[in-house]
Amino acid sequence: MKNLLSKWSNLSLITRIIIGLCIGAILGIVAPKATAISLLGDLFVGALRAVAPILVFVLVMSSLANSKNNGAKNMRTVVVLYLISTFMGALVAVVGSFLFPQTLVLTKATQKVTPPSGLAAVLKNLLMNIVANPVTALSEANYIGILAWAIIFGIALKLASTGTKQFLQDASDAVTKAVQWIISCAPFGILGLVFNTVSTNGISVFTKYGSLLALLIGCMFATALIINPLIVFICTHKNPYPLVFKCLKESGLTAFFTRSSAANIPMNMALCESLGLNKDNYSVSIPLGSTINMDGAAVTITVMTLAAAHTMGLSVDFITAFILSILAAISACGASGVAGGSLLLIPLACSLFGIQNDVAMQVVGVGFIIGVIQDSMETALNSSSDALMTATAEYYQRRKAGEDFVLVPKKN
Repeated sequence: MKNLLSKWSNLSLITRIIIGLCIGAILGIVAPKATAISLLGDLFVGALRAVAPILVFVLVMSSLANSKNNGAKNMRTVVVLYLISTFMGALVAVVGSFLFPQTLVLTKATQKVTPPSGLAAVLKNLLMNIVANPVTALSEANYIGILAWAIIFGIALKLASTGTKQFLQDASDAVTKAVQWIISCAPFGILGLVFNTVSTNGISVFTKYGSLLALLIGCMFATALIINPLIVFICTHKNPYPLVFKCLKESGLTAFFTRSSAANIPMNMALCESLGLNKDNYSVSIPLGSTINMDGAAVTITVMTLAAAHTMGLSVDFITAFILSILAAISACGASGVAGGSLLLIPLACSLFGIQNDVAMQVVGVGFIIGVIQDSMETALNSSSDALMTATAEYYQRRKAGEDFVLVPKKN
């Protein structure tokens, strides 16, 4: 038994997750009535959702309180890259939807949700979430509010004593370690999640919505493997793919299975550390990215909205689609402040084409059905690009300063 446990612990996390995924799929096919297995997935997701808000709050507050005064310029670059990446994701989705137009088999919405009434409602919701009670923000996982209060308290605590700052750093390290322990249980959580999906839906999700899923996944891959590398190359003047593949492997894969950008923060922090980046920068930009860097969400909103337009027989010109890209990018940045995330913003985007709300909500229903795959891909793209753009921003500053650097330092 000891030898078995030793061999298991020596396997990489990704390998263990793949094993759990395979076992879950097999059990879902051969023993679909063993519903108790799905409890493993519920416990895993519940633990991640519980600890992620605390992680973001403590991490950002501690980082700002202990930071030096040399990261502001770099942070501006990071934010610009986040916004460009998100907009380009939406634009890729427009091009993909024009090349491969989709029509939907509409279904009733599977959850009772209330979409925002317009872009003004999204922005108002975003602003109100920023000034929400910090305790309420933590309890409701309002990441916009959590981030805002963490920044305020972090800046205020820059004047605190050395002992207080050390306590904040120790608390940050402790919460990060707790999240790492939870993520180490991912193979068992994934086993339960995959079992529940397979035993409930079988492979029907692939047959009924296979073409739509292919377009969504294709657009996300195009963003990850063409657009984002192009951004990195323009900023660094170096071959971007070693860095891109490292971010996808060490961040995207775990985010795909955990389906939480916030819970994936420790993985991104460790990745940035292995790249030799400035901790004062990435300890703030990574939590920020988990909130506003939403290229995957922009892809989802755009593809689903244009699919709805094609289903209704509407003619969409490229100018209107370009405006949709801007709307999707802005909406995606506020997705974490709206209950339901990117799917709930589809009715807002549909209103651009005059699509009635009851039809738009049926599109949301389709989104929930394919969500187990769509959301995983979306999160993988969002989270991996958090680390990618953070690294790109720092390398850009180094290049401007005339410093020599490599995108992926070799291990000693």
